[in-house]
Order: sequence, then C-alpha cells, then structure tokens
Amino acid sequence: MAKLELAPVTQWITAAVLAHPHDLVPHLEQRLGASRRSVRTLLERLQAAQWLQRSGSPRRPQWHPGQLRQVVHSYPLAGLMEDLPWRRDFAPCFELPHAVRRMAQHAFTELVNNAIDHSGGTQVTVSMRQTPQQLQLLVSDDGCGLFRRIDEHFAIGDPALAMLELAKGRLTTQPERHCGHGLVSACRVADVFDVRANDARFQRRAWGDAAWQGLPAAPALAGRPGTSVYLAIALDTRRTLQDVIGELASDGLGAAFDRTRVPLTLLAQGGDPLASRAEARRVAARLAAFRRAEVDFAGIDEIGHAFAHELFTVFRRAHPEVELVPVGAAPRVAAMIGAVVA
Repeated sequence: MAKLELAPVTQWITAAVLAHPHDLVPHLEQRLGASRRSVRTLLERLQAAQWLQRSGSPRRPQWHPGQLRQVVHSYPLAGLMEDLPWRRDFAPCFELPHAVRRMAQHAFTELVNNAIDHSGGTQVTVSMRQTPQQLQLLVSDDGCGLFRRIDEHFAIGDPALAMLELAKGRLTTQPERHCGHGLVSACRVADVFDVRANDARFQRRAWGDAAWQGLPAAPALAGRPGTSVYLAIALDTRRTLQDVIGELASDGLGAAFDRTRVPLTLLAQGGDPLASRAEARRVAARLAAFRRAEVDFAGIDEIGHAFAHELFTVFRRAHPEVELVPVGAAPRVAAMIGAVVA
C-alpha cells in the first residue's frame, strides 16, 4: 500500500485525537481506509513531527495533541454565524494563553463576519495553526475581492488608496450594520497581518515602524477570486485585546472608535515624495469623523510644502476639533511641518 501522506492528515488530526484519545488507531483505519500497519507508521511520523504525543502503556496507549496543532474547515456562507465555527470547531482544539485566545477569537469572528457580510461569495475556508511560537490564522473567501468591493462602493480604483482608507477605519459598505472597526482592530492584534485580493497584497508588521507595505502578489495567485487574510500572533506577546481596542478610543475603553492612524507608506508606493495638495486631501479624507488622527510618516523621507500646508494648515483650520498629530517624522519632514505651522 502507498505511504500515507502527512500534510492532508495534519489538517484534521488535532480534532481527531481529541475525539479519539483511546481508539485513535481504529478510527484512522476506518477514516483512511488503511491497514493497521500503515496507520501505526503514520502515527510514528506524526509523533516525530510534533503533531501528536503519546502516553500510557504500549498495549493501552493514550494519544494527545502535540506542540503543532491545526484545524481547517470550509463553510457555505449562506446562513453562517461566525461564532459557531469558533466555539464548535476551533477553540476546543487549541491551548493558548488567555490574552492570545481572546485576540484570536476577536480576529476570527471579525474576519469570518467580513466574508459573510461583504464578500458576495458562496464559501469561506478557515485554517488555524498553533506552533510552539505562534498562532496563525488564514481566512479565505471566494467572493469578488476586497478591493473590487471598495471600488464599487467608493470609486477608489487604486488598491493602495483603498488600503489607506481601510487602515484609517470607519470605512464600510454597510454603515447601517457596521462601524468599519473590524479590519483595523484585527490587524492590530497581530504581529503579522497580510491581505491579498484582486491581484494586490498589503502587509503590516507590529515591529519596527509598524507601517503598512505593498508587496508583490504571487504570480500563482493571479486572477484568483476572493480575499485572503492571514495573521500571526506570538504566543508570548504582551499585547491584549483591551490594549488594542483602547488605542482606538479616546476614553481608552473602546466605547468610541474616535482615534486613527494614517500610514502614509500606502500613499507613497511609487517612491516619489508626497508633494501635492491632492495627496494631502487624500490623507485628510474622512479624518473629520475622528477626534484624534495620527499621521504616520514612518518610511517617508521627504514631503513638499504644498502637501504640508494643505494638511497641517488648511485642514486644521477647517477642522479645529480634530487633533492632528504627526508621528514618526524624519528631520526633513518635521522641519517642513514646522515651517507651515509656525
């Protein structure tokens, strides 16, 4: 008989061993249609690769999940309620620090809900994996794609500009049902957050300047429908969900989503300095909806006088109620801002 492949089994072995700790061998024989010898060889390989642990006697073994755990499920979107997959299929299979578990639950339900309410697709596939260092989550739908949806509703055809608006928050195609909070909060719980849709890809990393970056989309995924969102959270993170939600609200509790940070790296994708008033107006778009807006200049080496004046003089005069704060500004950038506000 051909050797059983390991990779497909790792997608469901965690749930299987939790359901069959004492009768795993006969369960796998039936599920895989394999001989006892093949199953025992497979179990040895899974144990060596840290997917399984074994205790008890040779005659009466008891099997347990190992340091590596994974669950993969696909769901029809019609009628799906995002809390049920989390509680039924995913949460019971992982042992996570409390803070990581709470952030994972938040990101899981927000991203699956986005697929349900916004994708226009028929199916969502969710994969969650635990390693000794990280929890990794991938949510992929087969809908029209995030950036196409944004273009349809807001006439923003450039994916980088669409990502800029999404990163600000409070952008939603269903304002009667959503506040545009989900993607912003989900990305901030993660150490790595990666969005791919409509042949575009953007990534945010929590270390360094934590700025969004545009990345080349994999050629193999060209033309692929839908949206895929990947995130990773370090198991030893000091971050908590309350910290993340608190950063988005001036009361520190998350009751009011009235703070934002605008990552200018998304506007400066071509490498040219931010120089025009039109670019400044793109930055300022919808900032009047916030009480505090941090303009993140990380990765920006130079700005023009017109850009600085439009943003820090014209916008400030028109909206004195908004606290507009430059952050991460290099010396040349800070000098230009200082020149227009003096």
